[in-house]
Parts: sequence; structure tokens; C-alpha cells
Amino acid sequence: MQAYRGCMDLLSALEDIEKRTSSTIGVTDTSPFPQEEHRLVDRVSGGLHGGLAFTYARPEIAARPARSFPWASSIVAAAVPYLRDGDGEADGRTVARFADGDRYGDLRAVLEEIDAALRVGGNRTEIVWDDRRLIDRAVAVRAGIAWPGKSTMVLTPGTGPWILLGSVVTDAVLPVSAPMRRTCGTCDECIPACPTDAIVSAGVLDARRCISAVLQRRGTIDMKLREAIGGRIYGCDECLTACPPGRSSLRARSAGTAVFSPEQVLMASDEDLEPFVEHWYVPSRRMRFVRRNALVALGNTGDESSLELLAGYLGGEDALLACHAAWAIGRIGGAPASAICAAALESETDESIIHELRCAIDASDRGGVYADVLSAPQPFDLEETPR
Repeated sequence: MQAYRGCMDLLSALEDIEKRTSSTIGVTDTSPFPQEEHRLVDRVSGGLHGGLAFTYARPEIAARPARSFPWASSIVAAAVPYLRDGDGEADGRTVARFADGDRYGDLRAVLEEIDAALRVGGNRTEIVWDDRRLIDRAVAVRAGIAWPGKSTMVLTPGTGPWILLGSVVTDAVLPVSAPMRRTCGTCDECIPACPTDAIVSAGVLDARRCISAVLQRRGTIDMKLREAIGGRIYGCDECLTACPPGRSSLRARSAGTAVFSPEQVLMASDEDLEPFVEHWYVPSRRMRFVRRNALVALGNTGDESSLELLAGYLGGEDALLACHAAWAIGRIGGAPASAICAAALESETDESIIHELRCAIDASDRGGVYADVLSAPQPFDLEETPR
């Protein structure tokens, strides 16, 4: 390692970046995270990962930085606030705040500044964020820039959970930061705030029920979860908005008026839709999964004026979308909805859609209320399957 005009000068440069960008920056080493590795393995064995890959795919890699970065000595971690005007407290959001536009621009800028400061001294560096080789939240906690919340998010003073995390791995030998002594104490407001009870206990999330995870997966959305999704198309902020440490930051922002509606999604072409979802995780970049989410959202927020749009998807070639369109029609309910489903049932041969149609007719007759139902089968996970 070459010195950056001495270690103190480098630390001073990091402090300057921290102040100018309203970020929180700390340092840890590349030693393993054995508790995090055990936690990931435990979640996978119990099915709580909900099929998600990312750091769950190779816990023995994600929890051991030296495996991926054998040349490194230190990890400089950064927590960057991402709220902006328009993010204030308001109902009716269809997209979680972190995914509404490119919120990662400020994070990239901060990490690039840290990277540049390290490179001035001739140090080797690598910028890492949302990377399966490193557990961002564990690094942030050990680097002293955040404390672990009961929602499994990590929190910073003043900003709470409204942060994006990233790191710069380097061969510079830097003094490590002391971990925060703060905890959530007796506060557990995030737990009952979850619409699907996905936070099963403090610090334990069942990703099979987490709306953010559900809306990113392939296949059929479980019938038992669809109503709780509400009008959401991507992401969920409920555990964040319930978090007291972040409320002042949220309230300091004006409320937005623009809404990315399910109707917009369902009426747009793939080419027109792709720029709006550029920063989302969409399986295989197939817009059908965004449309699937929008069909559920429209079922929860639409009325009889939405039935014509939904009927078009019910009669389309994609069986996955037809299934969710049937559910949405049943959710709106009433005699017109029941008639649409009954007419479709007369000629339908696909068992998955037949199941959805029968449930939808029953729900329509109940005024859009679904009784206890079995989950529909989950075919058509990978490709659009014409009927």
C-alpha cells in the first residue's frame, strides 16, 4: 500500500466526502461474518429466503470477503440517503420510493469519490454495491454506519432506513470504525406494519410473504397474498414508513402527485414500458412480470370501468397474465365481472385459468370478496406460453 499523504489525510478526505454528501461513511476489515453466514444458511434451509438468490445463493462467499477480495485489507462502507421532494407521507404510491427513478445515482457518486480518494495514494480499489459477493448490511453495521433494525433493514441516525448502501474494497490498511451502540430497543412498529406479516419476529423476514420479494419473482402470485398487495406494482415501503427514526426525514419531503398507474402499465407497449422500469429487477427483463403485478394492482384499485382492459388480458395468449386478469376481474366483482368470467369459462381449456375463473366467479357473486381458496398452480415461470 502506498500512503495517501498519510492515513490521516485519507481519513480527512473521507470525512469531507461524508459532510458534503450528507452520507455516513465508516471502515471495517475483510474478516468473515460467521453469524451472517449462519443466518443465510438457516433462512435457506427453512425456506424463508423465498427462492431469492443474491447473497443466499453462496453464503460462504457473501459472508467471507477475503474469498472474493484476497488482495484487500479494508472495506470503506457508505450509507447514502435517497429521499427527495415528492417522497413525503402520502397514500397511493404504486412504486416504492427507492425504485422511483434512478435513486442509485447519488450512491454511485459517493462511492466514486471514495474510490478516487483511495486511488490518489496508489491503492487498489473495487466499488461494490448490490453484489452477491458482499453482504451490504452486515458490512454497514460492522463499519459503524448503521444499526440492525427489526425489519431486517439497517438504520442510520436522522435518516432511519431511507438509505442505500455500498462499499469500496481496498488494499489500504485503515483504522476500523467502532460499531454503533444504538438498537431499536423496545420499538417494534415495523412488525405489525407489514401487510402480509412477513416479519415473523424481530430481525427475521419470510421472503415468501414479503411484497417486495413477491413482486420480483417469476410465476403466479399466491392468491392469498394478492389482496394485501393493494395498488403496488413494485416494492413496498410499509416497514420503512412505520420506522420512527426515519419519520422526520420523510416528513421533511413534500408529497408527490405523479402516480405510475396499473392502467399505464397495461396499456403500454414493451418498448414504452422498459424505460420506466429500467432500474427495477424484472426477471429476464420480461415485461410480462410487470404486467402481472399491474393486473393484481388494478384488481385491487379498479372498478367496472377497468373490466374491458382486464378482459383483453383474459383473452390474450399469455396464460400467466390471463390467470391474474381473471383474479382482478373477480376482485372488482359484480354482475358484469361474473358474466365476463362465465363466458370465458365456456371455451377455456387451460386448467390454471379454469381454476382462476371459477374462483373469480365466486368472488364476483360475493361483490369482489374472495373466500378461502387454494393457490393456483404455478406454470409458465420462464417463457410466455401461448394457449
